[in-house]
Amino acid sequence: MAQENVIEMRDITKVFGEFVANDKINLHLRKGEIHALLGENGAGKSTLMNMLAGLLEPTSGEIVVNGQVVNLDSPSKAASLGIGMVHQHFMLVEAFTVAENIILGSELTKNGVLDITGASKEIKALSERYGLAVDPSAKVADISVGAQQRVEILKTLYRGADILIFDEPTAVLTPSEIDELMAIMKNLVKEGKSIILITHKLDEIRAVSDRVTVIRRGKSIETVEIAGATNADLAEMMVGRSVSFKTEKQASQPKEVVLSIKDLVVNENRGVPAVKNLSLDVRAGEIVGIAGIDGNGQSELIQAITGLRKVESGSIELKGDSIVGLHPRHITELSVGHVPEDRHRDGLILEMMISENIVLQTYYKEPHSKNGILNYSNITSYAKKLMEEFDVRAASEFVPAAGSLRRKSTKSNYCS
Repeated sequence: MAQENVIEMRDITKVFGEFVANDKINLHLRKGEIHALLGENGAGKSTLMNMLAGLLEPTSGEIVVNGQVVNLDSPSKAASLGIGMVHQHFMLVEAFTVAENIILGSELTKNGVLDITGASKEIKALSERYGLAVDPSAKVADISVGAQQRVEILKTLYRGADILIFDEPTAVLTPSEIDELMAIMKNLVKEGKSIILITHKLDEIRAVSDRVTVIRRGKSIETVEIAGATNADLAEMMVGRSVSFKTEKQASQPKEVVLSIKDLVVNENRGVPAVKNLSLDVRAGEIVGIAGIDGNGQSELIQAITGLRKVESGSIELKGDSIVGLHPRHITELSVGHVPEDRHRDGLILEMMISENIVLQTYYKEPHSKNGILNYSNITSYAKKLMEEFDVRAASEFVPAAGSLRRKSTKSNYCS
């Protein structure tokens, strides 16, 4: 007997200008399954799911929810049909409590007054039922990234979601938090929920998914049972060629020291040292990895190197010259590039065009400008060149930075 489909996306096409983001994609979600949506960055996964969540409308095609063709023209319409989305970049107000974030837009009132006590009781009940440990009274700014994600999940459950979309949910989690999330997803399915998991991580798909739909360059390639597909099969479907999982890596041959850090002390926002007497040398021709879970000083270290955070003591030298106290622009001009962890906040101006974002670091220099006037003809042609080089897929260089374009546009900043 065929299993019931709770979602059917039929021949979904989404066009932005002349750019086809989704081209006649089909995806069926069965009741009680975890269905992975697999594809490279820029394949069109988030665009497709944003249509299911009511954030975008298809150019053509139809969406069927529980057997009925529906018009998902807003997130509230999607929520009313039991669809909720846990976004990769959390949609939370840091100054609010956990409870305030969860009920925002669906506030519980008693005699016309906000009933936080009643809402907190509901949240605690949901938390216990689904194994989502949170403190309703805690400020979101004070809880871990993993806890913030649990808040996002509870937001959807509080609104009655039976169909949950997880958009790259492990991107900001530690290994232990990833294991916890996998257990949460399995528990949600046991409780009768259905899940779509957007990812490009094969091991995670294999750990929790029942089926997987692969999309490549905006087209659906195939839907397969996860038990019958190898990682090599999935990778080939995802990129369009056979993929080797063994990397032949030659040993590096580091040369002279280009960045030298000695006894560095850097404070975090509360005035407490986040980096304590750290020393590190980086040589030309090598890649140095800095390991550690989020919140252990990595961000403060990078901000100190790039001039975004004050150095309390110690030294940072670039090719023998101190860069402590220099303006970030000066450090950029010394060929130090920075792809920040939060591209939304620190890397790009999302309302501006891709071409403008690409020259954010160098707009004031010739040939991009002269005598304080921007040379848009040069900026446009330069952006076209870099978009081709970095495989930035967009309708044109004039559209705003969005989706996977954000990552690539940020990198392109340092090539201009």
